[in-house]
Amino acid sequence: MKQTKLLPIYDPERDRPALLEAGRLLREGGLVAIPTETVYGLAANALDPEAVAGIFEAKGRPQDNPLIVHIHEMSMMEDLVTGIPEAAHRLAERFWPGPLTMILPKTNRIPMATSGGLETVAIRMPSNAVARAIIEAAGVPLAAPSANRSGSPSPTTWQHCVDDLEGRVDAIVQSDPCAVGVESTVITLCGEVPRLLRPGAVTLEQLRETLGQVEMDRGVLEQLSPDARVSSPGMKYKHYAPKAEVTLVRGTGEAFVRYVQQQESCGLWAICFEEDAGLTVPNRCYGAREDHLTQANRIFDLLREMDKQGAKKVCIHCPDTDGVGLAVYNRLIRSAAFHVVDAT
Repeated sequence: MKQTKLLPIYDPERDRPALLEAGRLLREGGLVAIPTETVYGLAANALDPEAVAGIFEAKGRPQDNPLIVHIHEMSMMEDLVTGIPEAAHRLAERFWPGPLTMILPKTNRIPMATSGGLETVAIRMPSNAVARAIIEAAGVPLAAPSANRSGSPSPTTWQHCVDDLEGRVDAIVQSDPCAVGVESTVITLCGEVPRLLRPGAVTLEQLRETLGQVEMDRGVLEQLSPDARVSSPGMKYKHYAPKAEVTLVRGTGEAFVRYVQQQESCGLWAICFEEDAGLTVPNRCYGAREDHLTQANRIFDLLREMDKQGAKKVCIHCPDTDGVGLAVYNRLIRSAAFHVVDAT
């Protein structure tokens, strides 16, 4: 068991001693849970295979699941990839700093442990000021998957990180809750046509506005085979799941309520839209049906609450798949292990 430090960093200037301590720990091969605008990340020196191995051990993460490398300025990218194409410059100009990850061919500076054995690397520049200040203080790019136990709902507060990783990591940064609430959009530029691998707050529609043609990988909406080789985290394994059995329910508000009311009631909870009136089972709302940003911001916190409430089964009203709704749906079908029903 590690002695996990809590480092309060709400303002990089005011909280500079804690910031420098986080940087030191990371520079020396430690593990630090840090805030970003998407979810909290479990950070380590992306260039140090031993430090990266610690991420997999702390999370219980499969070794073939690639990591995203975080940078604080564009110049850091030049040593990590073999070239920066025009498409990457256009995306960076519009969306960086922000919740977008780009996959490009890697240089030898990126160890295979970081890239999941691939010749490509996933890179993003977070917009969270604390995250960027920590990367700068560390002086190295940081590999940082979500700071949770592998497969469980991603953490959006520092307390979530404590719940999952205390005693497993060197430090956890105490900071504000994550503003977005779901992981970054991932797009690969390694191919003739850019391809969306994981949806997020940067939408497919926005990517197409910027680049023109962008394909959507079938793994966004479909379950991939266990032996599939993937370039992005969040594509292959069951993710984001509470201990309870999760069912994603498609249909109108009335149909959703009818379906839930017909289920076995012992230990049953519902996660619903504001418009879903008439539920008598315990429930939580994750936003209005059209409010995908609020749904994204709330869903992981509510999935974690289901465990605290001792839920045995959770029925979730399925979101639409336009805009950020695609990201919410993508996370929920994995949380439900692709168990989706149509309510009538």
